[in-house]
Amino acid sequence: MFDIGFWELAIIALVALVVVGPERLPKLAYTAGKWMGKGRKMLSQVKAEIDKEMKAEELKQILEEQKKQMDPLHEIVEETKGTLNEFANETNKTAQEIEKTEATEAEVKEPPVDSPK
Repeated sequence: MFDIGFWELAIIALVALVVVGPERLPKLAYTAGKWMGKGRKMLSQVKAEIDKEMKAEELKQILEEQKKQMDPLHEIVEETKGTLNEFANETNKTAQEIEKTEATEAEVKEPPVDSPK
């Protein structure tokens, strides 16, 4: 994080000892450590939140790609469904025409029955 070596830390500690004094230096060190811990904890929470958001964005992109891949399949299914519906309609029309033809042929073959008077 910071490029501070051993000698730089030693000089900072010596200056702090001279400025703050030996009585208050442990309390200062404790408070500084406490604040650094809070800062690190907050930083790790922010990193975790950013990671979650990035993963959520990646999942959204994957879902969009899947939807794009499903569109051609959906079109093929709809096209096949339409073709099958047309085939069913034509089959029904043909069956109705055959029934009409058979009904007319049956009327022609049977002679009219004369009722006795």
